[in-house]
Amino acid sequence: MIIGGVDILQGLMLKRTKVSITREKRTRDYVPEGTLSFNDEDIEGIMQTHNDALVILVLVNKSRIKRVLIDPGSAANIIRSRVVEQLNLQDQIVLAVRVLNGFNMACETTKGEITLPVNVSGTIQEAKFYVFEEDMRYNALFMRPWIHNMRAIPSTLHQVLKFSTLGGVKMVYGEQPTAREMFAVDEVIPASTLSTMEDPSRMVKNGAK
Repeated sequence: MIIGGVDILQGLMLKRTKVSITREKRTRDYVPEGTLSFNDEDIEGIMQTHNDALVILVLVNKSRIKRVLIDPGSAANIIRSRVVEQLNLQDQIVLAVRVLNGFNMACETTKGEITLPVNVSGTIQEAKFYVFEEDMRYNALFMRPWIHNMRAIPSTLHQVLKFSTLGGVKMVYGEQPTAREMFAVDEVIPASTLSTMEDPSRMVKNGAK
């Protein structure tokens, strides 16, 4: 997960002024028409119980890209350099060095940035991505910039992404088996059990051949 980052600037440094904004709290006792919401019908067909991430499939440049992680907790869209190469769009990468910080405060430097048309359920919107060369379990991360621009609401619990269009609410369902494969954790085998499995004498006594 990427929580923030800074551009590496050259030349004159600009002074930034901190601005505080107070927002009036509002309470509602009703749900306005057209509000995006989730209910029990949305979780039908989902493997329960689960703690799976929301992973979807999108179209970029008329090519299907799998293993796209929806991460509202991060602040920058990311795409693998290998994916850009497979799309044959290396010449569209703009050289721009940016240092991104992960949840463990480790820093990673981008190769550049690229703007791509993203087609999600027939809705096309351009999005800027930072290009990473490092090997990752996912092909791309769609983060707050894309989610906010789409005015989309993701739900990992319901394994669906919803957003409003002029034609109504559209839904993009998560690829739950893919998410489980991406973030699988190997089962820990107790040392005593492992020793028993590796002891030939015990295998003979138990009738193993």
